[in-house]
Amino acid sequence: MIIAIDGPSASGKGTIARKLASHFNLPYLDTGLLYRWVALHLKNKNYAPDDAAAAANAAIFLRENIKEMGFDDPELRSHAISQPSSVVAAMPEVRRELVELQQQFATQPGGAVLDGRDIGTVIAPQAKIKLFITASAEKRAERRFKELQNKGQTATYEAVLKDLQARDARDESRTTAPSKIAADAVLLDTSDLNVDEAFAAALSIVKENR
Repeated sequence: MIIAIDGPSASGKGTIARKLASHFNLPYLDTGLLYRWVALHLKNKNYAPDDAAAAANAAIFLRENIKEMGFDDPELRSHAISQPSSVVAAMPEVRRELVELQQQFATQPGGAVLDGRDIGTVIAPQAKIKLFITASAEKRAERRFKELQNKGQTATYEAVLKDLQARDARDESRTTAPSKIAADAVLLDTSDLNVDEAFAAALSIVKENR
């Protein structure tokens, strides 16, 4: 059983994906972390976030060494890496290197849960269970702002909202694998749902489509 989950940043897709993976005892992959890793690698090596050649080389290294890689660095999920990671994710050279890695994860025996921007359209179009998790930009910015506050990171609500809207525009307009809802995906708007309600709704959708 492959569960493909897509949606914009701070929509709740990651939380829902992790809970579904735990419920069904399936391996889980946050595909966004792959692109965040590349962006952080560029930052640490003093490359510009739009250096396509350096980003492609980093993606190749990640693909070839994925089994030895760790994704525990808290900076991977920091607000500062969000924007450069979406720049990296729009690069065809990077996506080409990481697509096969994600597809192998999706098609492992027994299935898997993956979340990202192009899971249902590019990575696992054959998946029978596809969800597109969304929420209003204002609600998503509110969630991300609170998350950053809880982590002690400095940001304003207005800046977070602006960043989310810019990232949405970049993800939706990129030429390679733009973020969009698959034709056979079920749309779930979590704007007015808490975590438990959102998971319950997602679980119901999965059970109905198994």
